[in-house]
Amino acid sequence: MTALILSPAYASHYGPLSTIASALTGRGERVVVATGPALRGRVCRDGFEWRELVLGRGSNTGVSRPADQDPEESRHLERFFAATALGPVATLEFQAERRRDDLLWQPEVAAKQLAAIVSELRPDTVLTDHIALSATVALRGIDLPFVTYVPGHPSQLPVGDEVYGAPPAWPRALAPSAEADGRLRALCRSITGAVAKDFNESLGRINPSAAQVEDPFREHGDLTLFGYPPALHDPKREALLPAGCRFVGPCVRDEALPAEFCDRIGGDRPLVYVSLGTFLSARGDILATVAEALRGLPVRAAIATGLTPPEQLGRVPDDWIVAPTLPQVAILGCASLAITHAGNNSVGEALRAGVSMITLPLSTDQFAIAADLERTGAGRCLDPNRLERSTLRESISALADATRAAVDRPVPAGAPSGAHVAADAILGLVGGEPTERPCGVAADRRPFAAT
Repeated sequence: MTALILSPAYASHYGPLSTIASALTGRGERVVVATGPALRGRVCRDGFEWRELVLGRGSNTGVSRPADQDPEESRHLERFFAATALGPVATLEFQAERRRDDLLWQPEVAAKQLAAIVSELRPDTVLTDHIALSATVALRGIDLPFVTYVPGHPSQLPVGDEVYGAPPAWPRALAPSAEADGRLRALCRSITGAVAKDFNESLGRINPSAAQVEDPFREHGDLTLFGYPPALHDPKREALLPAGCRFVGPCVRDEALPAEFCDRIGGDRPLVYVSLGTFLSARGDILATVAEALRGLPVRAAIATGLTPPEQLGRVPDDWIVAPTLPQVAILGCASLAITHAGNNSVGEALRAGVSMITLPLSTDQFAIAADLERTGAGRCLDPNRLERSTLRESISALADATRAAVDRPVPAGAPSGAHVAADAILGLVGGEPTERPCGVAADRRPFAAT
């Protein structure tokens, strides 16, 4: 079988897809990843074939520096960082206003690229990132069945009265007023309508006979995979999910602790891992406050500074590990506490390691993820823009002192990797045994349509 995986050129999106690709490769399948040129080297190093498919203006291979982007994308990132300092609603409003450009990037060009790739490979299955709307337009336009992977909070595929871009629930520390929340939802509904107009116009030009859609964010394949722990999912949403949905859990890569860290990780004091991810590591003010709170506590720290110069943290103890990037999965395996922006990859990796969390959400679906962690008792949320050293210290002390074994794990120890569950679902397997393959996978494939 040949599996074609479509990914935006962002490391945070490619990461979990690459674990599914590895699981498919381990089952003897041929895997080809179609993404932007920025990720070509990483795709090839991971052992997959690469084809060019541009699904967005920007790219992020690990740490997203504004200077690495084209001028317009660089200005967008600077404005985005400024918006995060104004609070959740301002950030989500800014992201909503950018949505038509960010998620629906040159879909007709993408359709031509994808048609050429499909004509060459004739894949048995296509797995696409749900947020790559250009890929969804292209797949609908060339009438090709596909499998959807939802890379973040499940509400990224809205159900009921939800609207993409507005959290279905807020953590207590960040809940806006009813007026602000209503304003945000109204804006998101308006932007969804505008995206739908653009989506349908492009779809009509690609394939005039293709059915129009009401809400592109609700579009999905016949099989939809959520890389999210089912134990975190709000039970009230279960009955509203469309048919063919499956929670596979966190798709976490295997990562051994590099030898250079082995001697520095051990010790009898709890280890606290700190990271705000690739984009949001630009908020050096938050990282500096976290470092200040950690100083003087009976803990060790490993801090991934990303875009923030390490010296901005001030003086750090000799036994701390501070660097722009760190082997996150491996270090979480040794940590007692993670302080995180609540990105879905970071949260999934922490949950899989059985690590408690303090969340400092700043954008996108991080508020909804933080709310789920708070509701289930798997994490505490603090306002990153009003972070008080004393409050943060109290939370760190309370959680870092807990033993790893005492954590109520939403991802049970020894549970199979989400990537392997996803691969089995794509291949039509349950517990390693064949079942009826989902529509859009191999045996149920419809003929390819020319463009």
